Amino acid sequence: MAPPPPHREPATQLACNAVAKRTQVYGRDRVRFMESLVVGDIGELKPGQGTLTLLTNERGGIVDDLIVTNTSEDHLYLVSNASCVNKDLTVMRDRAAELQAAGSDVHLEVSDNALLALQGPSMARVLQAGLTDDLAKLSFMNSVATTVFGVPGCRVTRCGYTGEDGVEISVPAGRAVEVAERLLGFPEVWPAGLAARDSLRLEAGLCLYGNDIDETTTPAEAGLMWTLGKRRRVAMDFPGAAVIMAQAKEKPKRRRVGLTSVGPPIRPHTPILGPEGTSVGTVTSGSPSPSLGKNIAMGYVETAHSRAGTALTVEVRKKQHPALVTKMPFVPTQYYVAK
Repeated sequence: MAPPPPHREPATQLACNAVAKRTQVYGRDRVRFMESLVVGDIGELKPGQGTLTLLTNERGGIVDDLIVTNTSEDHLYLVSNASCVNKDLTVMRDRAAELQAAGSDVHLEVSDNALLALQGPSMARVLQAGLTDDLAKLSFMNSVATTVFGVPGCRVTRCGYTGEDGVEISVPAGRAVEVAERLLGFPEVWPAGLAARDSLRLEAGLCLYGNDIDETTTPAEAGLMWTLGKRRRVAMDFPGAAVIMAQAKEKPKRRRVGLTSVGPPIRPHTPILGPEGTSVGTVTSGSPSPSLGKNIAMGYVETAHSRAGTALTVEVRKKQHPALVTKMPFVPTQYYVAK
């Protein structure tokens, strides 16, 4: 008998990023400004539509992964990783100043909002109780400015970091506790810490900035070439384009892969060994999978060892354990697409 398909607990999780900075980009040259910094095709986004994109440097390294939304209110809305906000703002402000000096119309506004992440199978039913907007019309990676449980000035974006159907809710900081308490008033909603979310994002094969991607990794190495718009690939007008496109053509020397293993859990910095027992890579994220009941991880290995099904070894506490290169996501994602 075939094993049952992977599944997750039915609870819906609520996580809070406390106060974080959200950046709005205004002006008629806002798209040109953004595309001078990131690899995505921002110009093709429809009103209300967002995309995951990468802020890169001239060496092709990933400065940050961020979500850029073309709002219906004539500005771009950016969400950075909390640990990268300050360096992102420095890069963006410097570039905006350069363009302004050349006569371009672009300016930035930064707001301090809390970000609540509601993820899981009951999300839509729970949140719909506090909205007048119809969530059934809001597809994955789309957002709307709205009022949430009576709190105005919120933005709801259908996205998330667990692989489940979910939303991130930007809330004025002074009323974040109020919205969180309303959500936690539903019996199926439970507070979740970052470690719980981390295990689920790993199951979904999603990168964690600072672990799996950083300024020393490129989109080609990280398996993130899908974030490059077709028009941008041709134009090669983003930072590090020559390096990134050369790697895409010639294949990078290393690749990010998924791993499953037996024995003790695999943790970051665990050595990955090839058939000869020599090092071929390093684990960047790893933990027991709550859904699969086995160890999962991701890391970088030499391209020759990156094919799914390749048998490798991981070294945990000076002992070697079998590992297998495995396609990601480890657990199928549940992103919502409106019909």
